[in-house]
Amino acid sequence: MLRFLARTIGLWLMAGALVALVVDGAKSIAAGSIVTTPLGQLWYDLDPASLNIVQAAIERHVHPGLWDPVILSILLAPTFSVIGILGVLLMLAGRRKEAPRLSELDFG
Repeated sequence: MLRFLARTIGLWLMAGALVALVVDGAKSIAAGSIVTTPLGQLWYDLDPASLNIVQAAIERHVHPGLWDPVILSILLAPTFSVIGILGVLLMLAGRRKEAPRLSELDFG
């Protein structure tokens, strides 16, 4: 059940990454140069209050130094790459185990 859920969420994230890539591609064509939307900018545009809450929670409960070098660099990365990597990782985590090959089976 968890593998199915991981694969499903991973597939939805990959679809979201494709949508973000198409949006960035359309913006790039219109601008005449490569334009990417950082994940932090998209999050801030959708819900700035939750971004501030997550920042405060990480600095208070995890470690204050984690926000600046690690999380901030993730938020500055292009949206399609972050969402796509998360999708691929979830799809790999939820993949089915491969059946043993005949050459690997012990018959004797």
